[in-house]
Amino acid sequence: VQLVESGGGLVQPGGSLRLTCAHSGATASSVCMGWFRQAPGTEREVVAVISGDGDNTYYADSVRDRFTISRDNGKNTVYLQMNSLKPEDTDMYYCAATNGQSCGSRWSRQYRYGYWGQGTQVTVS
Repeated sequence: VQLVESGGGLVQPGGSLRLTCAHSGATASSVCMGWFRQAPGTEREVVAVISGDGDNTYYADSVRDRFTISRDNGKNTVYLQMNSLKPEDTDMYYCAATNGQSCGSRWSRQYRYGYWGQGTQVTVS
């Protein structure tokens, strides 16, 4: 599975960005996908994940009600709509994928995901 992120950039506090992850190499509906983020010197942490069919979504408490994950399996694309951005949302954001339609009980653990994109930088300032 190949993943390519786009959509990062510089935005003012309170602003919005939409990240896009284009994926290939697997049937879209059979892959649980998610977004993680990481600042230098820190652990990579989950932001949001979505099941292969898009019916189940999971969020970190810090972004719940501000971020929305969605997917378009016809376009092999996953999105992360980020609203009401805060300076503490500044990070490198990574798209991740794992085989299996269901994300499972370990959806927040980075070891659950075997495929990663190269990352896209989000800066809120």
